[in-house]
Amino acid sequence: MQDIRSYLKENRLLFDGAMGTYLVARTGRPAARCEQANLERPEEVLAIHRAYLQAGALALKTNTFCANRPALEGDEAGLYRLIDAGWALAERAAEGNAYVFADIGPVFTEDAASEYCLVADRFLERGARHFLFETLSGLDGIAEAVAHIRAQAPESFIILSFAVQPDGFTRHGEAGPDLLARSCDIADAVGYNCISGAHHMRRLMQDAGPVAGVLSAMPNAGYPTVVGGRTFYDGDPGYFAREVARIAQLGANILGGCCGTTPEHIRRAAQLLKAGPAPAYAPTPKPSPIRPAAGENRFALKLAQGKRVVAVELDPPQDTDIARFMEGARRLKDMGADAVTIADCPIGRARMDSSLLACKLRRELDIDPLPHMTCRDRNINATKALLLGLCMEGVHNVLTVTGDPVPSAQRDEVKSVFNFNSRMLAKYIHALGDTALSTPFFICAALNVNAANFEAELRRAMEKEACGVSAFLTQPVLTRQAADNLQLARTRLSAKILGGIMPIVSYRNACYLHSEVAGIRVEEQLVELYRDKDKAQCARLAEDISVRIAQQIAPWVDGYYLITPFARVGLMGKIIARLPDLPGTRS
Repeated sequence: MQDIRSYLKENRLLFDGAMGTYLVARTGRPAARCEQANLERPEEVLAIHRAYLQAGALALKTNTFCANRPALEGDEAGLYRLIDAGWALAERAAEGNAYVFADIGPVFTEDAASEYCLVADRFLERGARHFLFETLSGLDGIAEAVAHIRAQAPESFIILSFAVQPDGFTRHGEAGPDLLARSCDIADAVGYNCISGAHHMRRLMQDAGPVAGVLSAMPNAGYPTVVGGRTFYDGDPGYFAREVARIAQLGANILGGCCGTTPEHIRRAAQLLKAGPAPAYAPTPKPSPIRPAAGENRFALKLAQGKRVVAVELDPPQDTDIARFMEGARRLKDMGADAVTIADCPIGRARMDSSLLACKLRRELDIDPLPHMTCRDRNINATKALLLGLCMEGVHNVLTVTGDPVPSAQRDEVKSVFNFNSRMLAKYIHALGDTALSTPFFICAALNVNAANFEAELRRAMEKEACGVSAFLTQPVLTRQAADNLQLARTRLSAKILGGIMPIVSYRNACYLHSEVAGIRVEEQLVELYRDKDKAQCARLAEDISVRIAQQIAPWVDGYYLITPFARVGLMGKIIARLPDLPGTRS
């Protein structure tokens, strides 16, 4: 075969289509991990490879999309067998007349780089020099894996392909054009595959604009339907081929198909494409979107002006009676709170929705709310819909947190669903500000100054800053160590910091917070101050200690984050009245 780089200078490269969905459609067997067919039914895999080649494909993907240890529950020996068989079958089908690409799907584990390298090593040992990392949602571990491959085989040709939804984002909230731009310096070719049908992928390619490198596109055959528990793609091959040809007009040199595509889809595409150089990119002019005027964000503006801010957390009600909550919020505003923060189902137990409450506060009381937004139980579509609604209602601040899991006692009937983490969520919200929002969100995040490994916590915080976080609200400072950690954070973070203050209202409350609430630590001497004190004495202690802590942390913060205990709004008012000004700021 001609060197692939030389080939692409003069020709388009047409890949095959889907293996898994076509294997199911061809055999009628229920969907399972199709990679096992490499070992159990190799003749079926071989026949599919050959069918795509006969249809006009000049590049084959090995049937190894899910061949990695996490997907195989740690079975390393089984992984090697699948890779060896998958590589041998594709090579046998190609017979030296087609390019064979080691197909590597996304790896879902903390140390993705190591897993990618392990898989790549096995392919390299088999002789692979063409690699396709496909259906990616981000770049975790990818740069390391590519560098690892190049160190052993510098001549290797590597494609990075991202799974982007029609709205332009991956399921982890990464913007497609941003991923393409960042990937050009890593790989030989970059592009999109899966999730989107050919029409939407063409739109995505158009929106991405010119790419500094070889561009790849492998769309789905439309969108699936489920009949009798089985998934079907019934997109028209002719329509698919026409859209793929239009994608080629946007400058894509590498084309093919993903889920639902068959040899007939590839045959039709080959007929329209034929061999030949792709034309230069010629974008169709698009009118600028018309957006409403940006709204004012008083909370963010006050922080930007160097003024002291006070945010007070008020727990949402557990039922539909919101009179006490609304009255508490009104009083907090009158007492000088700049924002009211609202937790999103704290400790995984259902309460009134924080975003709906935020809209009500903004509309009826003209308060700047700061709703918490967890990653629990919302996929990326639900998150975007919620953010659009918040922006429409004039809510422009949000605190991103991963969220507590559902309590173990409820897990038989209530399931936790986490599609991304707080860093991914922050990055997604930040990207939306450039594409879909009239007013970008001021993004806040949590900083646990009580973390046992605070260096690791700081590293995560700096990653959050890189994802668009502009301010941190800390866990309560109730120990000397927490204060020291806060001081360290001030030297390492560029974002604004609101120091956490949580009044302790009784000896029992102090013991409970220290022993049973994750992320909170209470100094033993502080606990002992409350022993044998009556309610009035505890209230005075709560006020005095909170003010003393505020004075202690004042040099290192841009404002205060007060957490209201047991809806005691009156106590919060007394504390707010005594909060010290900050060095170099104005209240």
